[in-house]
Amino acid sequence: MSSQPRPPHVLATASGRSAEPDAPRTRVAVIVGPTATGKSGLAIQLAEALNGEIVNADAMALYRGMDIGTAKPSRQQQHAAPHHLLDIWPIQHEASVAEYQSRARTQITDIAARGRLPILVGGSGLYVDAVLTDLRFPGTDPRIRAHWMQQVAERGLPAVAAELARRDPAAATAIDPSNARRIVRALEVIDVTGGPFAARLPPPVAYYDEIRIGLWCPTAERGERIRARVHAMIADGFVAEVSSLLEQGLAETPTASRAVGYAQIADALRGQVTMADAIERTITATQAIARRQAAWFRRNDRVHWLPVPVTDAALTLVSDWSGVR
Repeated sequence: MSSQPRPPHVLATASGRSAEPDAPRTRVAVIVGPTATGKSGLAIQLAEALNGEIVNADAMALYRGMDIGTAKPSRQQQHAAPHHLLDIWPIQHEASVAEYQSRARTQITDIAARGRLPILVGGSGLYVDAVLTDLRFPGTDPRIRAHWMQQVAERGLPAVAAELARRDPAAATAIDPSNARRIVRALEVIDVTGGPFAARLPPPVAYYDEIRIGLWCPTAERGERIRARVHAMIADGFVAEVSSLLEQGLAETPTASRAVGYAQIADALRGQVTMADAIERTITATQAIARRQAAWFRRNDRVHWLPVPVTDAALTLVSDWSGVR
């Protein structure tokens, strides 16, 4: 992807194939895109205008107490439009896409049953796809997982990541090389199923009648938005938030401890780096995540991309699709 890609023109709606072709499907509006592009603000605008309710699809915003560093909607924003699946897990909980999939679909069903429009919004691509497609997850084997965790401890994460790259290059490319949990999970699936992790993901089958809006801005502009956001987080008390979570055992948690920003600020609080270095590392890591998010969402031709700042085009698209004015 070039440094400033041209937003692709794609279909605004995507009915796709249904797991149950004869059954009417719930309508869901979806807002995706890299971090710091204004997804939450657009979701609230659509919810207010179209009788909607928002379902969070940001993995780290699922955790209680992780507010500033995840740019979680403020209490005022949550009051402006109903939000769901925020603050549902304690930080000690190990993230599970399968669990999230079940809970998100339950919320979407409930929202639609009350005659309101479900709006799924977030930047965690796998979580979004798990809700919107007929995605099923391979089983687990604690012994195999323990084996690969031991390999990480003994050989180091780079060596284990290299093993994944050898056995499944596509999976290795899609996974953050610093994310031990996901690398171990990919190797576990390979061993459990006998085939590549990526190959076990079935062709997408649409679960809902959906419209996907993607928010886009040039790479340089996105970088500046991320830098401004990180400095605003610091000004809003992010360091104190991390300190409080460390007192609650953040460092020992299986998933939350690796959240970008939290890990870097925690290193500074432990004296391993300066706070200035931690802030710069947070900016760099967030920019890397944004690149991966952009690559993930751009591969999907169901997304209708809009440049930021978003105008009334998004409201017009969703209104025309849903029939709500």
